Amino acid sequence: MTIRPILTAPDPRLKLVSEPVEKVDGDIRTLVDDMIATMYDADGIGLAAIQVGVPKRMLVMDIDQRDGKKNLRVFINPVITWASEETAVAEEGCLSIPEIWDEVERPARIKAE
Repeated sequence: MTIRPILTAPDPRLKLVSEPVEKVDGDIRTLVDDMIATMYDADGIGLAAIQVGVPKRMLVMDIDQRDGKKNLRVFINPVITWASEETAVAEEGCLSIPEIWDEVERPARIKAE
């Protein structure tokens, strides 16, 4: 696993349109492993491929780090299929916009495929 550099704003590559992953092959598996290592190294809870300069529709996240246990999830070509009408507000940060935190309102629950 390699720790990859994380792009930071205003890097124009962050605005590229990410393409679907056509096939999960060795290169994609390596990218996933690198993204996981990079996210944890940066003390993040989520990282999209575009943030490491790869315009592919994929992300890794570990938002439920309870009791120090990892709850890692990998999403490839995710699609949100349902979102609750109920919303929740939480303070969020982004590894591509370091040192900035703000309150963000989102659906309280979603379903993704």
